[in-house]
Amino acid sequence: MTKLEQIEKSVAELSPEELKAFAAWFEALQADMWDRQMEADAKAGRLDRLAEQALSDHRAGRTRPL
Repeated sequence: MTKLEQIEKSVAELSPEELKAFAAWFEALQADMWDRQMEADAKAGRLDRLAEQALSDHRAGRTRPL
C-alpha cells in the first residue's frame, strides 16, 4: 500500500468531527503553501511582468475603484 493509499484510508475512517478538523487543517496548510510560493515567486521576479502590466493599465485609465 502506498503512502497516499494509507492516507486516503485513514481519512475515510475519520469521524465527522475529526474530518471537519482535518479539512480545516488541510485548508490552512494549502493556504500557507500558496503564500510561500507567491512570496518565492515575487522575490524571484516572476510576478514583475504582471505587476507592470497592472500598473500600466491603471495609468492608462483601464481600472476602476473597488
